Amino acid sequence: MKNRKGFSLLELLIVVAIILIIATIAIPSLLRSRQAANESAAVANMRNLNTAQVSYSSTNGTYGSIPDLIRERLLDDRYTNANFNGYRFTVVLASGSRNYTAYATGAAPNTSRYDYYSGPDFVIRFSTAVTRAPNGMTGDPVQ
Repeated sequence: MKNRKGFSLLELLIVVAIILIIATIAIPSLLRSRQAANESAAVANMRNLNTAQVSYSSTNGTYGSIPDLIRERLLDDRYTNANFNGYRFTVVLASGSRNYTAYATGAAPNTSRYDYYSGPDFVIRFSTAVTRAPNGMTGDPVQ
């Protein structure tokens, strides 16, 4: 009888099954961690955008669009990307650029859970869409 070295097929299948079980437990936790990191980065980027609007309006007397803020070097060009830390940033100017609303909208469902917006009061709020805000917090300020 030969002395065989190595693993049997059954042993390899058991190891693969254990690895798959661990992966199914770990991957959702990693995705939630990534979403939480993207959300905190989005709030910080909205603060930067609000600060840029204050600087722009003190110089020009009106609020500016994202290209205006980039041209004045108050923001960098990452704000024009469709996926900047999992979010898309837009600014809507209204009534002769004396009013604005800045939005941070999730680029994809797996990169973010919540959307944010801010206006001339510079308070960052959760989205008014019920599906894109924490339960019962639509339109509420971010704490």
